[in-house]
Amino acid sequence: MHMKKTLVLITSLFLLFCIHMKGQIDELKKPNIVLIVADDLGWNDVSFNGSDIRTPNIDSLARHGVVLKRFYVSPKCSPTRAGLLTGIYPDRFNLRGYVYSIRYKGGVPVELTILPEMLKKAGYNKLAAFGKWHLGHSHYKYHPISQGFTSFYGHYNGAIDYYSHLRDGEIDWHRDYETSYDVGYSTDLIGSEVVRFISNTDSQNPFFAYVAFNAPHSPMQAKLEELEKYNYDSNALEQEYAIVEGHKGEKGMNVYGLKGRGNNLRQTYSAMVSSMDLWIGKIINALKSNGIHDNTLIWFLSDNGGISSYGGDNFPLRGGKHSQWEGGVRSISFVNWPGKIKPGTESNQLTSYIDVFPTLEKIVGLPVSDKVDGINIMNALKNKTLPKRYLYLGKDAVVSKKWKMNKGELFKIEDDISEKNDLSNKNPRIVKKLAEIINYYKEMMPGEKPEIYPNDWRPPKNWVMPK
Repeated sequence: MHMKKTLVLITSLFLLFCIHMKGQIDELKKPNIVLIVADDLGWNDVSFNGSDIRTPNIDSLARHGVVLKRFYVSPKCSPTRAGLLTGIYPDRFNLRGYVYSIRYKGGVPVELTILPEMLKKAGYNKLAAFGKWHLGHSHYKYHPISQGFTSFYGHYNGAIDYYSHLRDGEIDWHRDYETSYDVGYSTDLIGSEVVRFISNTDSQNPFFAYVAFNAPHSPMQAKLEELEKYNYDSNALEQEYAIVEGHKGEKGMNVYGLKGRGNNLRQTYSAMVSSMDLWIGKIINALKSNGIHDNTLIWFLSDNGGISSYGGDNFPLRGGKHSQWEGGVRSISFVNWPGKIKPGTESNQLTSYIDVFPTLEKIVGLPVSDKVDGINIMNALKNKTLPKRYLYLGKDAVVSKKWKMNKGELFKIEDDISEKNDLSNKNPRIVKKLAEIINYYKEMMPGEKPEIYPNDWRPPKNWVMPK
């Protein structure tokens, strides 16, 4: 009897030891990371926020993860992407009020450590960038591979034609450093390349995939099969199309932005979002088919809010892209990580694009850098409280958990997400404090103007980055 009890005790202790060791191994196992960035996606442009646009795959990811209800970005493309990849306010290198458009020289400073370079230190050796770069194209030192990625497939500039891949008369589509002449709708090409990348990975070596769709940014171009889901009538006239600025008289104008227009902007925009959602579903299926879904962290966000003149909808938020109102800077964002993040949760903690870098740094087992502006938000991902903080939103805007000030107007933002009730006259001390914080950040700007190519400049052939 005594021997039997001893055997039971030994067996129990052994099982406990095995469970403990498995837990330690799971903690040490680094996840695959898929960072998905939508382009100009509005707050009311996903089904889980009440939109009439059908986004079943995005909804499913959000439903099985944690939705970050107070996730802030820059109101423009390049600044958000720069802060996302560095963890640093883009103001520190003078990037806030502009993007790296075709005539701008420069890019994210090469001396900064960006996300793929940090992940290399943690043992990641497959670091792929897909889609829109928009962080410098004037020299190959700003190329994604020069900045730490091991492969790149996509385009350097914003606002390319979805079908011809032209920007200012030249093809802006590339595989690594070389021009790619792949034919197809850009969302399809980006998505299929991500699926191919995932299918060629092995479960023993974690990877990082930066998936930056150019959808649903202008020009407004959709696929017929997606338009038909939104009652497209081929006999109806096209309506409500805004003129895309910066393309008058350019070489190749006759094939820029014309193919794939629906009957109206909202219909076309909806179809473009649906195409992106379809490929997000295929990316999830590729992870499952390859047996690595359960060890993959997926972080989704939009680089800024939508633009109503191009079909986007930020209801019930005020304003949109290019503004510091909530519609411009409060981004759709969620994190999905099976077994690590409780499904079906929401966080109202104050989080931001500059938090992605330090949070992933913590997740992959590195000490969080003291040279970034963001913080590790793992507590928010687990629906716990974060330390008190203020986020600078650019120009004259700052936000805290409770308050937001923009252009001198003060809102109790935790209760007034539509920014309807200006409380500045009733709270002069809070206005003074927030104004001091805004001035501190405004003084942080180096103040140097980016160098610009002359007016008669033409882009290089096939947008090849010069050396």
